[in-house]
Amino acid sequence: MNNRSNENTFSIELHSKEHLGLDQSKEVVGPVLLEGTLGKILTLEFVEGVMLELKGTDGVLRMDITESEWNKLLRKEAD
Repeated sequence: MNNRSNENTFSIELHSKEHLGLDQSKEVVGPVLLEGTLGKILTLEFVEGVMLELKGTDGVLRMDITESEWNKLLRKEAD
């Protein structure tokens, strides 16, 4: 049974707050988990071939990965 919602949620887990570009309390130690909802996905595209961008009704998720790197990972997955 598929309980997947149409909200297209995401999560990002970082091993340390050192890898996060947000100001956080110095008392926070250990992993950081970010969760959110993009809403309905409207577009998925590579911006200038160097940035993967998913636009949703509730937000935008961008990742610094080139289109060729993405394709290489997809080919590796298919093997």
